Amino acid sequence: MSILGTRVVRTEDPLFLTRGATYTDDLVDDRLTGALHATFIRSQVAHGRVLSVDTSAAREAPGVVAVYSAEDCTDLDPIPAGLPMVPAAMSRPWFASETVRFVGDIIAVVLTEERYQGEDAAEMVSVDIDTLPAVVTTADALKDETLLFPEAGTNVMAAFGEPEPADFFAGCEVVVRQAVVNQRVAPVPLETRAAAAAWGEDGRVTIFCSNQGAQQAKAQIAGWLGLDPALVHLVTPDVGGGFGAKIGADPEFAMVAWLAQKAGRPVKWVENRSENLVGMLHGRGQDQVVAIGGSRDGTVEAYSLLVDQDCGAYPRFGPVLPTLTMLMAPAVYAFPKVHAQARALATNTTSIGAYRGAGRPEATAAVERALDLFAAEIGMDPAEVRRKNLLPDFHEPHTTAMGAVYDSGEYVAALDKVLDAAGYQELRAEQARRRENGDVKQLGIGMSVYVEITGADTGLGAGESAEMEVHPDGTATVLTGTSPHGQGHATAWAMIASEQTGIPVDKITVIHGDTDRIPRGGGTMGSRSLQQGGAAVHQAATELVELAKQRAAEQLEADPADLEIDLSSAGLSVRGTPGAGITLAQLAEKEPLLVQTRFEAGGPTFPFGAHLVVVEVDTESGKTEVQRVVTVDDAGTIVNPLLAEGQRHGGIAQGVAQALLEEVLYDADGNPQTSTLADYPFVSATELPSFELVDMATPTPMNPLGAKGIGEAGTIGSTPAVHNAVIDAVAHLGVRHIDMPTTPMKVWRAIQQAQQEGTH
Repeated sequence: MSILGTRVVRTEDPLFLTRGATYTDDLVDDRLTGALHATFIRSQVAHGRVLSVDTSAAREAPGVVAVYSAEDCTDLDPIPAGLPMVPAAMSRPWFASETVRFVGDIIAVVLTEERYQGEDAAEMVSVDIDTLPAVVTTADALKDETLLFPEAGTNVMAAFGEPEPADFFAGCEVVVRQAVVNQRVAPVPLETRAAAAAWGEDGRVTIFCSNQGAQQAKAQIAGWLGLDPALVHLVTPDVGGGFGAKIGADPEFAMVAWLAQKAGRPVKWVENRSENLVGMLHGRGQDQVVAIGGSRDGTVEAYSLLVDQDCGAYPRFGPVLPTLTMLMAPAVYAFPKVHAQARALATNTTSIGAYRGAGRPEATAAVERALDLFAAEIGMDPAEVRRKNLLPDFHEPHTTAMGAVYDSGEYVAALDKVLDAAGYQELRAEQARRRENGDVKQLGIGMSVYVEITGADTGLGAGESAEMEVHPDGTATVLTGTSPHGQGHATAWAMIASEQTGIPVDKITVIHGDTDRIPRGGGTMGSRSLQQGGAAVHQAATELVELAKQRAAEQLEADPADLEIDLSSAGLSVRGTPGAGITLAQLAEKEPLLVQTRFEAGGPTFPFGAHLVVVEVDTESGKTEVQRVVTVDDAGTIVNPLLAEGQRHGGIAQGVAQALLEEVLYDADGNPQTSTLADYPFVSATELPSFELVDMATPTPMNPLGAKGIGEAGTIGSTPAVHNAVIDAVAHLGVRHIDMPTTPMKVWRAIQQAQQEGTH
């Protein structure tokens, strides 16, 4: 019986639940002995001219070893925009010396013997800033009245696509157009950002930092600091959540290395939660306009999407996000005409990065909201509108209007499965009863059908590296270029290696995140890990068995073709000759049994699914309670259902949170209004029902495992389903649309406004 497809309990957990993980802040390493603590002084003004920075008082504070600002950083060039479509003038200085561009911009840094001393000393740094008008919204940015980078001459970081043709909806009986907000959210990983660095006598720097891909982070830091990459050794300890915001390196990580060199001592930095909420990359942040047209029989003939992407003060991944939204605009539908246009804009806010789904949830949220609006306009059931417009089943590549090449899809089956599992007709009947009775608590039913792209080229290649070695004691080590932060790679990769070799899972150690040991790697992002990292481990284990056959053939005096793997003994035996064999461990006694390999993917994969959500909305208070979440998430072949379900649960919860609760807010002057967890709510188990997960698996031909990505799917499907459900609950009261998050106040106001408009 194959171990693949079974519910193997995570091998990581006993250590995490007893000793605990070793995060960057927990490191005990000889190289960090005597480390100084860095405390950054950040701008409290969103936009202004820096008139003076006085660090004299801070230098005399207890425990202060050094204070650095822009005048001390003349040996480094500004951090380049890093994207070919973004004006070069939009580079980021290490320290703001002339202009601050968001609350959180770094002005200076204090190094102290103890961490607590840094907070006191930072208060003594006097900064004089002449305030400038703040550009807070994308609408403000488009006016170009106040420029963040005057040398660029515009606030537009990048633009994609052409304006919607004047005759795009010609011939459509019905055209619906709606502005939709996909609000800015904060990733809020349980472990905030952290880094430590120490220089060796050999002139190399070792950097420890919390990230999602050591190799990518190393390359960025070396480039920013102008170092030969061979002089940078980056180590990723345990990581307490990333969600996209820890892809690559942050400027603070590189600065910690620079500070350690300047001070001649190791330096460590760990941010607090408020610093994290204003300094770490945010996600989403799109203002959209959807337009959908078709006939009254439910056939959609044209769909258009305009995206204004808030990128924050400095270009990180934000300018790339709308390209993914545009790519996935057609979604799962056979729309004859699809149009998409996007603008990426600079604002005086925290920079935007990749957040769980990165551009793809925004595309799904837009089209699924548009379909509900269209269904409401023509008076048709939203499930029937979707079914009528879904692409038919396909198992050969399908190229969309935006150029995406889907590998396979059974979208109608996914929708039908979720409707059947939820008891859709009974739910609609219950909804009708409540509406007829005028109940205070109304039932809302929302759905979405989605497809996303996973395993796309991260810039480091559409593949992954792996190494496997069997040791004389019968254990094995697997080195992977992926970088787990909760996904369970140690378990899954050991399962894959065990499947090929017979070595028990508990005797296989998986190592990641050390650029000296694993120089090539793509990291963990874009739901790529299993289909590329896992496939690389599969390939390494397969090649190791072939190598073992060659060596065993000599000792057993047999043809390699006559040897087969004996999983029961983790060895090789001669086919048809009982008792003639040798274990992999015995082969490793003679010489190292080691394979290094790289798997190259045939292309990205396109997981898909359907979500249905049932909510109750109190029409007197606007409060929403989620009653049921039923989902189909087809990620191809499932290696470990326990891990896959964990990914689905986490993604669904984050999607529900965006639809109902989460939003990063700024006032008109660019001051953050959500800089603590008292102000920034995120969902907990008490707000969620048990999720009803329906199985469906359509294997992909893009890798030998048949696996597609699963890490972001839950987020992509759940957000629009919840959003649509809340609006559906109050649609009979005249409510047409409510922007996310659908907080009680927003819902209550929408009801009041609809009632007022209905009386006129």
